[in-house]
Amino acid sequence: MKQGIHPENYRQVCFKDMSNGETFITKSTVDTRDAIEIDGVEYPLVKLEISSSSHPFYTGKMKLVDTAGRVDKFMNKYKKHLAKK
Repeated sequence: MKQGIHPENYRQVCFKDMSNGETFITKSTVDTRDAIEIDGVEYPLVKLEISSSSHPFYTGKMKLVDTAGRVDKFMNKYKKHLAKK
C-alpha cells in the first residue's frame, strides 16, 4: 500500500436523513460545519435529503418525498410545453 496518500481526517460522522429523522454513524472524511450529540458523544453532522431508510427502493413504498420541490419546479417551468401535446 502506498504511504502518505490516505486522508488524515478519517473519523466517525453522523449522517441524518432529514425526511424521516433517522440517524446513523459511520466513518468518513466528509467536511461539515454542523455537529450533533448522541449518547453524550459529539459527532460531525451531515444532513441528507434521502437515505436507504426513506428511499422507495429500500422501503418498498412507491411514494418519493420531494423535499426540494424539484418536481414542482420542473412542471412549472415546462407547463406550456407539456400542455401543447
